[in-house]
Amino acid sequence: MTQTTGDPRAAHAPPYRWRWIALSVLLCAEIMDLLDALVTNIAAPAIRRDIGGSDTLFQWLSAGYTLAMAVGLITGGRLGDLYGRKRMFMLGAAGFTTASLLCGLAGSPEMLIAARVLQGLFGAVMLPQGLGLIKEMFPPKEMAAAFGAFGPVMGLASVGGPVLAGWLVDADLFGTGWRMIFLINLPIGLLALAGAARFLPESRSPEASRLDLAGMALVTVASFLLVYPLVQGRELGWPAWAFASMAGSVAVFGVFAWYERRVQRAGGDPLVIPSLFRKRAFTGGLMAGLAFFSALIGFSLVFALYLQLGLGYAPFQAGLALLPNALGGVLGFIVAGSGLAVRLGRRLIHIGTAVMATGMAALALTLSMVETGLTAWHLAPGLAVTGLGMGLAMAPFFDIVLAGVEPHESGSASGTLTAIQQLGGAFGAALLGTVFFNSVTGPESFGDAATTTVWLAAGMLVASFAIAFTLPLRARPQEEQEDAPEEDAVTVA
Repeated sequence: MTQTTGDPRAAHAPPYRWRWIALSVLLCAEIMDLLDALVTNIAAPAIRRDIGGSDTLFQWLSAGYTLAMAVGLITGGRLGDLYGRKRMFMLGAAGFTTASLLCGLAGSPEMLIAARVLQGLFGAVMLPQGLGLIKEMFPPKEMAAAFGAFGPVMGLASVGGPVLAGWLVDADLFGTGWRMIFLINLPIGLLALAGAARFLPESRSPEASRLDLAGMALVTVASFLLVYPLVQGRELGWPAWAFASMAGSVAVFGVFAWYERRVQRAGGDPLVIPSLFRKRAFTGGLMAGLAFFSALIGFSLVFALYLQLGLGYAPFQAGLALLPNALGGVLGFIVAGSGLAVRLGRRLIHIGTAVMATGMAALALTLSMVETGLTAWHLAPGLAVTGLGMGLAMAPFFDIVLAGVEPHESGSASGTLTAIQQLGGAFGAALLGTVFFNSVTGPESFGDAATTTVWLAAGMLVASFAIAFTLPLRARPQEEQEDAPEEDAVTVA
């Protein structure tokens, strides 16, 4: 069947027969990604005890994955347009599953970090295909239900991920220890591959142009020059090259912007549409998102490490201690989704960011005031408030930021915004992890180090709160989104 999105006949074509089963296949991929983004924070101390490595291993386990994901996401969706979304989904799922096996078999820190980077790269090929496939498989009246299925899955993964990781490490199933947090992806990945082969339709865009490989290389180099010295600089005594590398990152990002403008003027297809950066709302959204997600991911890493290294919690106990944070996040999303996001618009981002910063401030005060006998019950209120604010702020964020872009820019804008989310995660793990370990001077100083780092994360949220004033007051009305012209013709086999 050949279907063109702009063809009136497509509106009367019967919906894809296996669409709901196909949706469950896409959800399997989402589960693998969400779990792997969460589990290493809990398992990291056990991993280092087993295979060795320095403190930087904790940071690279998170930063390596998210940095690779950030770089790959910019082009991952376009690979599906060029070579077929089903094909790229299966390639990404197969690569992600294989990389998970390599993680589980890793015998050294270097091998494990390399396998984590591979996971991120293949995840960036696999995940973007879901959006295009859902739009192809589901009629408009079912689209909201299809996308709505991701909410409970994300909530379940965020609640269960840390607890599952802690239980798997402590249970030591079949003598695998921490390795099971990666090996558990094997049955999920194989199930996703089998389901994709049988139930996913093939779709692609015949108007897709070639990849901007030079642009991808520039943004990869710029991102690496920023994150690498932040992670390794402290361990090496902050040599001059570390600061030169961070300065060079800014220069390479500048070259990237210049090159993208040149590609567009030459009639090519740039990796990121340069006109986006002339929009105050979009650039403000990128900066606010970078600060927000850096604080969020960096805080999650540091607090999971503090519970185990500072308070001596076992992995499962640490996962349970973080449960109020996850439950608060789920509650925030539910409250925002009840219509609050539509009514409040940008104000909900401000409310959520302020609530989240308040929760972090409460945690920092708790850490500094309760010097002995600190328990998970002392931490639960601050963690719950932090999670609640996260859910409230994140729910409307992407819609609000994308409200300021034109319909023909939305694909590039959404890809760039998602990549910034991942880059923020890598930057946060590098920066806040470095501050945390730099503040640890002995076994008794973990509490002070955690307090310093949490205050820094709260300060980053204050910066995000201020930058968010550049965003539109509300998301684009639903009618306008539905009436926006479709750019690409899509062939569905």
